[in-house]
Amino acid sequence: MHALIKDSRAPGAPYEVALVVSDKPDAAGLRIAQDLGVATRIVAVDRSIDRSVSRAAYDRTLATTIDEYAPDLIVLAGFMRILSAEFVDRYAGRILNIHPSLLPKYPGLHTHNQALAALDAWHGATVHFVTAELDGGPAVIQARVNVHTDDDEATLAARVQSTEHRIYPLAVRWYCAGRLRCRDGAAWLDGKPLAGPVLYDAVALGTN
Repeated sequence: MHALIKDSRAPGAPYEVALVVSDKPDAAGLRIAQDLGVATRIVAVDRSIDRSVSRAAYDRTLATTIDEYAPDLIVLAGFMRILSAEFVDRYAGRILNIHPSLLPKYPGLHTHNQALAALDAWHGATVHFVTAELDGGPAVIQARVNVHTDDDEATLAARVQSTEHRIYPLAVRWYCAGRLRCRDGAAWLDGKPLAGPVLYDAVALGTN
């Protein structure tokens, strides 16, 4: 989130961060956003609602808050709640998420430990469009890091996070500049469907 706000204020950035929303009143991101002059809202979970309907009820409240600002794009940054199909459909093609693995490998939690346990040579992060399938939406861009023999979860996570701060703002720029869209179940960049996620190494070398 901090990286996105910072990037939005760079010269020529095609977007601005209008609102930061959290379901946790003590989230550090709220304080960071407030210090940077970005509007914040807390949409807390109502524990009094029956568990079977709480997700749908929460998402309706969340959507009402979001719609007050009429954003072109919703960006999930450490927002760990699973969104309902109703919410995702409401903003279809307008929600991006970043996941700390080279999807489709390791959807869900504990991705760094899974990569270490599998003795993977590569790990990384993926920006993807959000669909009703958990971490299953069309991938946009990936960044890879080497997995070192002496890595533990913390060291590997730190290297992956540093790449997240590069590829997430880039994907948001693409979307807000009109270059990136989600159509027909695929990510489209510059008017063409992506056969697979763009590799950040290629972008850094100027080939995308």
